[in-house]
Amino acid sequence: MSAPVVDKKLMAPARLTALFDAGSLSYIHEQVEGIGAVSASGTINGRDVIAFTNDPSFQGGALGIAEGDVIVDAYKIALERNTPIVGIWHSGGARLQEGVSSLKAFGDIFHIMTTASGKIPQISVVLGPAAGGGAYGPALTDIVILGPEGRVFVTGPEVVRSVTGEDVDMLRLGGPEPHGRRSGVVHVVSETEEQAILDTRNITDLLGNQGMLNAASITDTDLGALLPESASRAYDAHPIVSAVLDEGSAIELHPRWAPNLITTLGRFGGRTVGLVANNPLRLGGCLDATSAEKGARFVRMCDALGVPLIVMVDVPGYLPGVGQEWDGVVRRGAKLLHAFAECVVPRITCVTRKSYGGAYIAMNSRSLGATHVMAWPDAEVAVMGPLAAIRILHRRRLAEVEPESREAVEKELADEHKITAGGLPRAMEIGVLDEIVQPEQTRTALAAALLAAANSDGSFARGNHGNIPL
Repeated sequence: MSAPVVDKKLMAPARLTALFDAGSLSYIHEQVEGIGAVSASGTINGRDVIAFTNDPSFQGGALGIAEGDVIVDAYKIALERNTPIVGIWHSGGARLQEGVSSLKAFGDIFHIMTTASGKIPQISVVLGPAAGGGAYGPALTDIVILGPEGRVFVTGPEVVRSVTGEDVDMLRLGGPEPHGRRSGVVHVVSETEEQAILDTRNITDLLGNQGMLNAASITDTDLGALLPESASRAYDAHPIVSAVLDEGSAIELHPRWAPNLITTLGRFGGRTVGLVANNPLRLGGCLDATSAEKGARFVRMCDALGVPLIVMVDVPGYLPGVGQEWDGVVRRGAKLLHAFAECVVPRITCVTRKSYGGAYIAMNSRSLGATHVMAWPDAEVAVMGPLAAIRILHRRRLAEVEPESREAVEKELADEHKITAGGLPRAMEIGVLDEIVQPEQTRTALAAALLAAANSDGSFARGNHGNIPL
């Protein structure tokens, strides 16, 4: 059975119509023969939004001066109206016939995207090939959603083959595997074009219509019941993330890229928040070079767009090893420190099980300016776990212990170390921990901390910077 024939001339208007609320679309630049871009205004869940799309019916959506003007005009209107902007990308890149003029058009687009960064939400959905400059356009925005036919690459398979000799197709070069799992370019991979448009609508609504925190709507649930009985056993943190946020509101970003750190947008008491959580199911929840970069990008986006943060911590430290050092764990780990330290939106930390070493600092500690830090009663805050600590501190003594007695001696020394190091009482004493909360009271405690950090009108502070991390 042959595939259905798709009329490319209907693609651009149909995609904009599907994006906006029914009957709300109003064209800024209509589909015109010879111009491969269309733009319009409309609403998403009643909120004003500006959108543009490449028109693949004309030269595959290749971009020249006229198309650049359409997109730049759309951005100017979005900035004037202070509304989110959505880009629907399906472009073969620069129009070869126009030469350097097409490169100038892309440069103009990149410039206004950078100007808009941190001022208005920018969401990209890639529904076809996005090549050359068409790849960098989405990458400069806050969120990138990839549809089933979306492909993102700087140079296409033919050029790659002729220059490097590599035999690769568009899927392997720029599909969901390279960009949803390995490069981190794509935040959300959608299975159908309809789902991609729906994901775009939902994310645009979360970032463009953030709402107000209604503490009265917050009900508690026993989050501690979601942890395994053994404190050393790994577990999936996704159920905790879902239980903290309002039911059905969570949209995870980068679920397959650096899955040891979960970054999720959702609503909490009706208010958009960002939630960061270590995931002990992957790498034991350790931070590494990639997850630190992932977390930094998410934190900076939330800060720039005024989205308060909830940070659920269960981290044993940074992942050690030659591979990590070579992969830039120091450089990329510093990005997460920088992101939290410069953050001005309210950011509440809850330590559920443990927080050790440098990762304790990096996961929104009081030293980095956390708004409020809480911990569950059995949580541990330390340089390292007590067993690892005593094996260093008492290695000579332990070396003299008979093998059959070693476990008992280690337990005794570990218990002593917990008391000596101070744990949560010491953390409270020096002011790096604000309160100890029961797991079944965590949601109301988080709501109270967020409300205490709000302005008199219920709004929150917002960072004054762009979204691309240094």
